[in-house]
Amino acid sequence: MENQEPAIIKLEDVWKIYHMGEVEVPALRGLNLEIYPGEFVAIMGPSGSGKSTAMNMIGCLDVPTRGHIFLEGQDISRLHESDLAQIRGKTIGFIFQTFNLMPGLTALENVMLPMTFQGIPRHEREMRAEKLLNLVGLSDRINHKPTELSGGQQQRVAIARSLANDPEVILADEPTGNLDTKTGREVMEMLSNLHREEKKVIIMVTHDQDISQYAERILHLRDGRIVSDEENRSPKIHEV
Repeated sequence: MENQEPAIIKLEDVWKIYHMGEVEVPALRGLNLEIYPGEFVAIMGPSGSGKSTAMNMIGCLDVPTRGHIFLEGQDISRLHESDLAQIRGKTIGFIFQTFNLMPGLTALENVMLPMTFQGIPRHEREMRAEKLLNLVGLSDRINHKPTELSGGQQQRVAIARSLANDPEVILADEPTGNLDTKTGREVMEMLSNLHREEKKVIIMVTHDQDISQYAERILHLRDGRIVSDEENRSPKIHEV
């Protein structure tokens, strides 16, 4: 797709091969992908298509067997884990299907956690975490632990946490997978608002065709390759 700005994320002939004993299992087969500032992208595909592995590559959670991954022009393909962690912390926020909240921490403390690793002073962490929880409609739940929150509320905390370090990119892995239909729509509306109003790049893995329609660009993977790259000219907005 045409875009005048340089890609914020670029995968260049990326292969990921897992070894099961003596058998090689390629999850990605020469994947080429460019994601540009301001995009909302959905990645779809059947089980085993490579979409989760692609998400791990985009999110700097893993390194390719071969090929190159560029983040804001920097080749991160062979960086050490400590360097990758710093880049992840500053540039990318994560939202997971299973929320991945720390059960012993309150909502406020969960949102503060990513800022701790960036060396932000405690009072600043608290102020920003409160602001973000207010943004996602949980100002009255800041001292509640995950077990005291509904699934939708936990995902809202996870969204707030993903914004803690003001990243440019939000990666959402099946963000509505553990939610009922109504709550899932509310979460998607929230992600759409972040994209439109906060100018965040949203990259979302989903198996749900309906959920994919919130994105402006839809990629389909099969056997570790992109088989289609489509523009969605009428993304869903303000349906909740």
